[in-house]
Amino acid sequence: MRKTIVAGNWKMNKTPKEALELIETLKPLVAGNDKTEVVFCPPFVDLLLAVEATKGTNIKIGAQNMYCAESGAYTGEVSPAMVKECGCEYVILGHSERRAYFGETNELVNAKVKKAFEHGLTPIICVGEKLEEREQGITIDLVRMQVKIALKDVDPENVKKAVIAYEPIWAIGTGKTATSVQAEEVCCAIRQVVAEVFGQEVADEIRVQYGGSVNAGNAAELFAMPNIDGGLVGGASLKADFAKIVNYD
Repeated sequence: MRKTIVAGNWKMNKTPKEALELIETLKPLVAGNDKTEVVFCPPFVDLLLAVEATKGTNIKIGAQNMYCAESGAYTGEVSPAMVKECGCEYVILGHSERRAYFGETNELVNAKVKKAFEHGLTPIICVGEKLEEREQGITIDLVRMQVKIALKDVDPENVKKAVIAYEPIWAIGTGKTATSVQAEEVCCAIRQVVAEVFGQEVADEIRVQYGGSVNAGNAAELFAMPNIDGGLVGGASLKADFAKIVNYD
C-alpha cells in the first residue's frame, strides 16, 4: 500500500524568520497524521533551521534543487552532500521552473537523480507539459519521454523509492488545475511506463504526485484517484491552509 505524500514547494519565499513562523504555525495542524507523509521544501538558506525546528515531528525536509557534482567550481550551486548534511531527506529535481528559467535538460535531471540516490536522498522528479503541448495532443508522449530519461540507468530498487510529480506547466501558479480525470490519465501513464521499463512490482511501489494549483478545495478529489499518491503543492504550502491538504480526508 503506497503512502500518500504531500510536499510543499516554497519556491523563493520565506526568510529564515518567516520560515520558522510558518513551521511553528503548521506543526500542530499536521501533527498526528500518520496516513500522509509531510514534506516541507524551503529555500536553501532555511534548511538548517527547518530541520532543527521539525525534529521530533512527522515533518520531513527537502531541498528544492541540487547539482550533480560532488564539489568544484560551480558558483551558486549546492552539492548533494551539502543537502544531505543539512538533514534533508528529499530533493525536488527537474521542476518546470528550473527547466524553463535555468535551461535544465532531461539529461541533467537524470544525472541529478542518480547522484541523489548515491547520497541517500529521495528525489521528487517533476515532469509535465506546456499548454501548447497539451493542445497538440502530445502530453502522454512527452511525459513518458521525461520519465524514461530521468530514470535511465537507475537501479530498480531505487526507482521504487522515487517520487514522480506530474505538474502540467499550464497549471502552475495560474489557479488553473487539471481535472481529476486529466491528472489521473497522466499519472496512470507514468506508472505504465515505469512498469514497461522496470516491471510491475516497481511500478506498484513508486509514488506519483499531482502538482499544479493544488489547494484545500481540490486535494481530496485529486488524491482519491487510484494512481495519484498525493501532491506537490506550491502557493498553498505557504499558508496554514496547507494543513487542510495534508489532512484531506
